[in-house]
Amino acid sequence: MAQYGWNKELNVSVLEKIRADLKNAMLKRDDEVRSALRMIMSEFPKVTVPIQLEDGKKTTRPKTAAEITDDDVHGVIRGLVKSEKTVLELTQKASSPYLEILESYLPKMAGRDDIVQWISENIDFSKMKSAAQAMGPIMKHFGKLADGNLVKQILQEMFRKTDA
Repeated sequence: MAQYGWNKELNVSVLEKIRADLKNAMLKRDDEVRSALRMIMSEFPKVTVPIQLEDGKKTTRPKTAAEITDDDVHGVIRGLVKSEKTVLELTQKASSPYLEILESYLPKMAGRDDIVQWISENIDFSKMKSAAQAMGPIMKHFGKLADGNLVKQILQEMFRKTDA
């Protein structure tokens, strides 16, 4: 499975990489990868753009392939990852090949060390009444590349240290 997946260094869009990998998986008869990639692509009609009809009503239409951005694809994949994690939780399994394939197309999440370093360099706790006030700027900087629960946990630990 090493040849499948996406990262920024490839200099291709996620959609292009998924299409190329799907073709590759079909040629190699790699059913797990093919099924996972088809599942991602089947979600694309849910990616819509708002439009206004002639009579003034607002509605949406599916984005064309040319309009779909990397963020759109990552949003679709994150939704599939979330639902797969729920299924795995219910079946009490740690992971699945499907989940690993999905995650290989997402950008690398910010690690604990990256978050702690950014907070130490950019957040002044002396001007804040609670750790929660720092959540906004941190999540704005990292966006979807940081787990909100992890950030919250780190903030509580760091805020306690400044109070002591």
